[in-house]
Amino acid sequence: MSRNPESLYTRVRQEVGVRADRLWEVSLALHREPETAYEEHRAARLLAGELEREGFAVERGVAGLPTAFVARTGSAAGARGGPVVALLMEYDALPRLGHACGHNLIASAGLGAALAVRAALGGIEGTLLAVGTPAEERGGGKVALVGAGVFREVDAALMFHPGVHDWVWAPLTASAQLRVGFHGRAAHPTGSPTEGIDALGALIQLFNTLGVLDRRLPPGSHVQGIVTDGGRATNIVPAYAEGLFGLRGGTTSALEALVEELRSCARGVASATRTRVEVSDVGGRYEHFRDNEVLSALFAAHLDRAGIPLSEPTAGVYLGSSDIGNVSTRVPAIHPWVAVMGPDGSDHTPEFAEAAAGPRARQVMTAAAEALACTAVDVLLRPEVSERAWAGLRAKAAAGR
Repeated sequence: MSRNPESLYTRVRQEVGVRADRLWEVSLALHREPETAYEEHRAARLLAGELEREGFAVERGVAGLPTAFVARTGSAAGARGGPVVALLMEYDALPRLGHACGHNLIASAGLGAALAVRAALGGIEGTLLAVGTPAEERGGGKVALVGAGVFREVDAALMFHPGVHDWVWAPLTASAQLRVGFHGRAAHPTGSPTEGIDALGALIQLFNTLGVLDRRLPPGSHVQGIVTDGGRATNIVPAYAEGLFGLRGGTTSALEALVEELRSCARGVASATRTRVEVSDVGGRYEHFRDNEVLSALFAAHLDRAGIPLSEPTAGVYLGSSDIGNVSTRVPAIHPWVAVMGPDGSDHTPEFAEAAAGPRARQVMTAAAEALACTAVDVLLRPEVSERAWAGLRAKAAAGR
């Protein structure tokens, strides 16, 4: 079989094309039966089964996560040498909103790309992985997969994300969730007011303090909190109060500094109010996304052939956080943003969930599958691509970007 890149790109697109109807069926099946973080049992079975039927060796329950899997074809990593490419699939949905982030499209595009590359290349020179990554919206499946070494031998981690912009990469912040609990002393607020130590008052004071802090935070950093336990009755001074705080930083180091600021504020409030405070992490922390410009440029060029041009993100705009950040700081990775509705819309809304099953979504899914597959071909067959991608990652790491 010819290894001419142009002929392989054509073959890849043909392979996606013959599977387009089935890929859309898979996408709609996920959309009809949304499953939230760590509960994506039907989705994982469906996707792993599709890969298995086309010759992939599938390992389920990876990293101790029942809904994570790794499908492999080609040589075992390191056995024959050659690059290792991972195509990433997300498939968790949002509570009450379903696929309002379009993860059904991420899953079907990654699936289509994996199947097309295997069919087009036959005996793959290197290793192709299709990685099922649960719980992006809450908990961070990729954080666990990174910790389990799934990406240790990977040279390129490829995925796309549907959205309301056509951007070559996604400005994603680092994030963490912290639980803050204040312990006071219960008392009757009228009968023995001096005996009480108001834990809820301390928590409210922390919110006020963080409001002052928020005004001087750098771009991309902020704190958002909610009260998760504010007491049980109005005639009892609350002995315990608890808040959950979401923290974001433009970089991972900025996030770490913000976490320490919150801890310092909590300790100060506890000292001032004679309460005792506990601060603990909830779930894994997401690192900021480190775009690989070499791979992103290749993806953008391939997507442009489908009539979808990508541009650079708007300066100073951040799109949120994702556990792809934890992958991108370790191996070359991409996370382009491709619109399935106009810029006046927003993801995480009922309208976006509807758009994720619409005609524009099908067009984007097919085009993204083709572009991901062609980018994977570039990495697998052109050694200089992987070399330049790694050089770019190392340069950004050295600069702290």
